[in-house]
Amino acid sequence: MRIFATSDLHVDYRVNAQWVSEISEADFQEDILILAGDISNTAAQMEICFNALARRFKSVLYVPGNHDLWVSREGENKSSFEKFHDVGLLARNSGASLEPFYQDQLAIMPLLGWYDYSFGEPGAKLKMAWADYRACRWPDDMDDQAVTQSFTQMNEPVVRPSGRTVISFSHFLPRIDVMPHQISAKHHFIYPVLGTDLLDDQLRRAGSTLHIYGHSHVNQRITLDGVTYINNAYGYPKETRISAKRLLCIYQDGKILDQSS
Repeated sequence: MRIFATSDLHVDYRVNAQWVSEISEADFQEDILILAGDISNTAAQMEICFNALARRFKSVLYVPGNHDLWVSREGENKSSFEKFHDVGLLARNSGASLEPFYQDQLAIMPLLGWYDYSFGEPGAKLKMAWADYRACRWPDDMDDQAVTQSFTQMNEPVVRPSGRTVISFSHFLPRIDVMPHQISAKHHFIYPVLGTDLLDDQLRRAGSTLHIYGHSHVNQRITLDGVTYINNAYGYPKETRISAKRLLCIYQDGKILDQSS
């Protein structure tokens, strides 16, 4: 059994959807895919993607991303929490899972999240540019910090030591220093909406030694304080410099791989 990781497929783009459709239907039948969010903002595209990946992998493990919870752009008369519930049902009915995976001495732990500005306060430029502020709809009495607390609280029942090798994954970043140092300062305005420190606390309490994340679209592998963090986002079509646009094998023959393969 091998484990592969990807995120941010954004199959609303035709070329991205084509890449998914061209993944071998024979090569990964005994393997697991970690799918760390941002498939599409439309249920129809998500269903097509889930079905395609479920035919290609033995198991598809998924957490929603922010784009997956957009409602206003599709004219949906529901909240993003209701969309979260619907996306979960759609994933499960299509053969994907939002639940922890256990096999022998291995545990794979999905961690829900959002952003709570623990990475910095949003400025005027971000408030104007960030689509979530218009495309998501939360209860009137909930700000982003409360949304983050609600999602991370859902993780708590499984955030505990298991005695197994733990691989965790989230859509959102668990700490801001996973971002490469070479990212230009002009892009740092977006950092406040990349994730939350609460996720790093949870993955460490779960005993994770490898964490997969997405959202930033910047491919990365870095070890910090004993945990290796990997981003293997597919990203938007033109993001060829920061996204490798391939499946990444992270586990094989009972071992976490030290090198990309």
